Amino acid sequence: MKIDETAPPPDTLIAEFAAREGHYTDCFEAACAAPVTLPAFITAFYTQPLFRAERLVLRVAARAPSTDADVAALAAGAGSEFAVWRVGGRTETELFLADKGGRTCSWLQVAPDVLRFGSVVIPVPGRNGVLTLGPVFHSLLGAHKLYSRALLAGAARRVCLPGVVSGAGSR
Repeated sequence: MKIDETAPPPDTLIAEFAAREGHYTDCFEAACAAPVTLPAFITAFYTQPLFRAERLVLRVAARAPSTDADVAALAAGAGSEFAVWRVGGRTETELFLADKGGRTCSWLQVAPDVLRFGSVVIPVPGRNGVLTLGPVFHSLLGAHKLYSRALLAGAARRVCLPGVVSGAGSR
């Protein structure tokens, strides 16, 4: 599945961060032949095997367990927290999650013929007072982009490809 990196679209929940000084934002998109609802995308994204592995890591390393029931509540708009994130914004086509530490955010969007996934990293003042993302961020950026593409591809395969079983309410 082809995943493209693009600029965050204007007038989206992630766009304001792209305009802020020192903030890192990215946006990846996958074409989708059929319309997909936001709840179906959320379900496919957070219950795919690759993200289940991340949920396991978060349960052990951050003591932030999550279940498929938590994903279902998030997808239905009934949950305001999920693992290490809080809902920072939601529309009929977008979900914006901010980590409880306040440094990273994740964003999902369904649009006609496309699914999008993006991230935000919020800078902190460095020793000299200049905003910085830090050396750890820069050293992990390549891995982050690869992982982001894999996550979006995994979710898109579950809801976009004919004959592939997807989450409840996928279309």
